[in-house]
Amino acid sequence: MLGLSSDLLAIYLQDHLAGATVGVELSRRIARSNRDSALGEALTEIAEEIEADRAALVDVMERLSVGADRLKLTASWTAEKAGRLKLNGRLRTYSPLSRLEELELLSLGVEGKLALWQTLRRTVGAQERLSDVDFDELIERARGQRRKLERRRRAAADEAFS
Repeated sequence: MLGLSSDLLAIYLQDHLAGATVGVELSRRIARSNRDSALGEALTEIAEEIEADRAALVDVMERLSVGADRLKLTASWTAEKAGRLKLNGRLRTYSPLSRLEELELLSLGVEGKLALWQTLRRTVGAQERLSDVDFDELIERARGQRRKLERRRRAAADEAFS
């Protein structure tokens, strides 16, 4: 890769890695907060998939000789931790509003990840260095996560506002 387009691709991948870092942390937290329910089981599975997706992104970056941006990673990790301080209508306990907003945020991240995999498949997926990366599988997994999260998001909205 040479020139401006490779610089832009590197920034794009680094930005998505920062987002994936938030996604891993957020998905783990949501799964822990709901661990004693069927929702917790489903979210644990989704969290494991999100971790695998982040690892796949790191692999793609390594194959393309794109390093991680430590500042972006640190900032994204810190932002996720700071997001926990948001008021949720309850002083000391997990709120139905917390669940809803966390699921919505995670859904937005999965939507972005889906766009990432689609973009990479179209733009650089044919490169020899990426020939054995199964972008179709990554895209389908993101779509599955989106469907699973949407069902849980609707249920969380009903719980929060009914």
